[in-house]
Amino acid sequence: MLMPHPAVLRKLVDEYETVTATGPAETDPRAQDLAYTLCVSTGTRDVTLALESARRWLAAAAEADAATRPHTDDGPRVYA
Repeated sequence: MLMPHPAVLRKLVDEYETVTATGPAETDPRAQDLAYTLCVSTGTRDVTLALESARRWLAAAAEADAATRPHTDDGPRVYA
């Protein structure tokens, strides 16, 4: 299964949460569009499952990104 880019997925989740914070998703065309896009992007048919899946993917992407970054803290510097 193809996975959406984490930045795109993050934007969809953030927009959906912002739009639905102001009113019910059922009456807001933008919320319905975002819900549909989230479902398609995550391979689900329910926006609740889509949000859960998106959050899991975003967490996994963040962990993978952190694991591939070079470690820059070599510990305390000791100067003689």
